[in-house]
Amino acid sequence: MLRAFQGLALAAALLLPHVALPAVPRPTPYTTSGELQGARWRLDVPVSWNGELVMLAHGYEPVGVPRPSPMPANDSTAGLLAAGYAVAQSAYASQGWAVADAIDDMERLRVHALSELKDVRRTWILGFSMGGAVAIATLERLPQHYNGGVSLCGANLPGEQLANDLLTTLVAFDYFFPAAEGLPQQGLASAEAAALPQMTLYQGVAAALQAQPAVAAQLATRLQVSTDALPGTISLHAMILHELATRAGGMPVGNLATVYRGFGDDDAFNAGVRRHAAVPLAQRYVRGKLALTGVVNRPLVIQFNNDDPSIVPRMQSVYPQLAEHAGATPSPHVLPRVGEGHCSFTDSQVVEALKAAAAAR
Repeated sequence: MLRAFQGLALAAALLLPHVALPAVPRPTPYTTSGELQGARWRLDVPVSWNGELVMLAHGYEPVGVPRPSPMPANDSTAGLLAAGYAVAQSAYASQGWAVADAIDDMERLRVHALSELKDVRRTWILGFSMGGAVAIATLERLPQHYNGGVSLCGANLPGEQLANDLLTTLVAFDYFFPAAEGLPQQGLASAEAAALPQMTLYQGVAAALQAQPAVAAQLATRLQVSTDALPGTISLHAMILHELATRAGGMPVGNLATVYRGFGDDDAFNAGVRRHAAVPLAQRYVRGKLALTGVVNRPLVIQFNNDDPSIVPRMQSVYPQLAEHAGATPSPHVLPRVGEGHCSFTDSQVVEALKAAAAAR
């Protein structure tokens, strides 16, 4: 009889509709992590989550730099969490000037984050340095997924314009210091320079500048950096341009027809400066994959630091002008410069920039 009763109970249970048990709430704060198509990621959620998600895009990471495991949080994560935001960030699948890859990596992560977080009220994208360009390009291409964005200390230039600026730095150095000891005779834009260890290139540039301080000061003024920061700026520009050339399949820009201004005797400079031709395939890469148009229709806040040796004033004005010419609505909101150096923001300044984007809706 007992077995018969158990059988009837089992049959009755099978006929009843399935009732799902309520999901056990995930404790907060919490961190999850994983990998999406070769890009490691992490998602941090605070104790008192405000229902808003910040997609955080990090800056330039040189090729070959060791990547710690597990993926560490960006320095600004703690401040954003304290303000109530959930923060998702990708390490990107590739290192170097990985803007195009990063856009795809961040989009895959956004979709995944929404599968983990329920009832996200608003989503923002916030980027630092190269990540600032990632943030703006994402807002231009995928505006439907975001309420707005923030670019802090961002390299907010179309890829071709950025590469041209980098090339100008290198050929100007070659012109003023044509026989720098320890550096290749073919110049800083050459394959021979690309093969040098970064420290060797930096030391060669620094020694040449130190040997001719008056010429170094003239070059620093034209490039809008201090003389102390000049060796680092030149070697950084060389590293990024060479990495970009590797990624694009050749020199992405040329200066065969460029007429330079502001280098003292401009006639002599233009007659003597080293000339380079662009590789068409590489040129198409920067014009397509790294394009910025100024067509943005989500609130965008831009902010820089004072005396930034990497993103100098001539670079800082580019995107607001693009947006103005494109008739962007709303127009990007450029906050006053704060701090000193490159990407030197306090936690409160990062949060305030994000709040400024929310207020611009």
